[in-house]
Amino acid sequence: MPVSVTMPRLGESVTEGTVTRWLKQEGDTVEVDEPLLEVSTDKVDTEIPSPAAGVLSRIVVGEDETAEVGSELAVIAGEGEAGAAGAPQEAPAEQAAAEPQAEAEQPAVEQPAAQAAPAPSGQGTPVKMPALGESVTEGTVTRWLKQVGDSVEVDEPLLEVSTDKVDTEIPSPVAGTLLEIKVAEDETAPVGADLAIVGAAGAAPPPAWAPAPKPEPKPQAKPAPQPQAEAKPAPKVEEPTPGVSYNQPAPEAEAAAQPMRAEQAAQPAAPAPTPQRPTAPVQGGGEEAAGYVTPLVRKLAAEHGVTLSSVNGTGVGGRIRKQDVLDAAERAKAAKAAPAAQPAPAAAPAPAMPAAKPQPSAKRGTTEKLPRIRAAIAKRMQQSLHEMAQLTTVIEVDVTRIAKLRAQAKDSFQQRHGVKLSFLPFFALATVEALQAYPIVNAQMDLAAGTITYPGAEHLGIAVDTERGLLVPVIHNAGDLNLGGIAKRVADLAERTRTNKISPDEIAGATFTLTNTGSRGALFDTPIVPSPQSAMLGTGAVVKRPVVVKDPELGEVVAVRSMVYLALSYDHRLIDGADAARFLVAVKERLEAGNFEAELGL
Repeated sequence: MPVSVTMPRLGESVTEGTVTRWLKQEGDTVEVDEPLLEVSTDKVDTEIPSPAAGVLSRIVVGEDETAEVGSELAVIAGEGEAGAAGAPQEAPAEQAAAEPQAEAEQPAVEQPAAQAAPAPSGQGTPVKMPALGESVTEGTVTRWLKQVGDSVEVDEPLLEVSTDKVDTEIPSPVAGTLLEIKVAEDETAPVGADLAIVGAAGAAPPPAWAPAPKPEPKPQAKPAPQPQAEAKPAPKVEEPTPGVSYNQPAPEAEAAAQPMRAEQAAQPAAPAPTPQRPTAPVQGGGEEAAGYVTPLVRKLAAEHGVTLSSVNGTGVGGRIRKQDVLDAAERAKAAKAAPAAQPAPAAAPAPAMPAAKPQPSAKRGTTEKLPRIRAAIAKRMQQSLHEMAQLTTVIEVDVTRIAKLRAQAKDSFQQRHGVKLSFLPFFALATVEALQAYPIVNAQMDLAAGTITYPGAEHLGIAVDTERGLLVPVIHNAGDLNLGGIAKRVADLAERTRTNKISPDEIAGATFTLTNTGSRGALFDTPIVPSPQSAMLGTGAVVKRPVVVKDPELGEVVAVRSMVYLALSYDHRLIDGADAARFLVAVKERLEAGNFEAELGL
């Protein structure tokens, strides 16, 4: 049955794409997820994979032509037609007439060729680099969790991938054996590229492969049942490894007892290898479960009676792994066996003397590789300074009334909304209201096109300090939220950003950014506006200091007030100093008035 290949949606704001190159032509045989064509949009260039196996029977949209999202690009013939066309690949010029003759006249010649050629690809399923966001075009392999010859389950993680926006694990699309690794660690591959090949279980048993850090498949080791695997690991004499089966592919003792180990690929599915993982932490990643809760992890949790919501994940982005479930099960058993003996070690950490001075960092005198996210931040910041005429205006705001409101409502606010009430939601709400009154600060200028675009909504970016660098998740349509809604969104986005659970689309599309430099004690700074935005507001630390205030009865008096500096950096090509001042004064008046009782339920 024919299958239609349609233009996918490559981002929430993408409505069309242009076909830049066809990787397959009409009549070519394609596999599932094999790249068919390359498509370019205003946000990303990517490959479109085939949704089914068969024959490319018709190309609807030619190269350099544009098609809307959802429109038909090509047609893949059904399985019946795919099988008829797939057989004559070795003799394409004789597709119809010579096919039966070739099978009858040369049966002995064609069989070895069929066995040699399809083994690496035809019998395996490719693992591809996924699209990890609308603006992500490539990813770097940071670590392989499985090695060539290892057995894998469906959705079990194979490798870790890093981009300039997110670090994540790539799961196996099928169950079987890892036959080939195509992209080594620290190498970069475009979206849609083949990362590895996973074949059927037992296709390449572990004894036939050397467990090197960056293994390469050897054709002579393909026939798994042959006894060649027994002779190869013989020089590897590793005495102190009585139970580490995946570190020693074929120890002599086990080879003598089990000469035929073609079925060993199915062993990781059983719970037997789990106690071996602490013995060999170098390759323990192969036993980890996916960052999200995969069927493998969920099944293991059900078998051990572990509640997944109570497990703290140690995987990339705080994801729950197989070992996390096993550790939780061991802790539960230990707690039942000796409930009284457990609290004793808790009293051990007693002398925690505060350091008189900062301790020297272990990184002093060292050189490390520049992380991808830091390289991306550096490129954007430098580009932004070169593109814009940036200027910063600072204003001082008295937030004493807000400080009093926080003290009155913080307990009830946390009970209602489940998050703590900080100063940041007040700053965010006042900023959004000022953006609605002065849309020029929220606008974007295209100097080449000679246009100024005023967005129809306020998409507020919140700068978050993480271990990997500064990331900016976005509160989309922030103008539709009240104080409680903004507080919950800020807390949710900040937590998921720090634990690497944020999606790429949630850190894109900001029209204005708010950065809280005061969270680390800074009075104020001069933020760099991220392109294509036109302005960015920095909030300093809220500190108490004596200031002159007007009293209705006493006149001008000195009083202790809670003060904060607000620094607005903006593109002076678009925003005049008077516009920036009017915007800042609007934020100042809203904060100093302190009319948030209705928002806080007071």
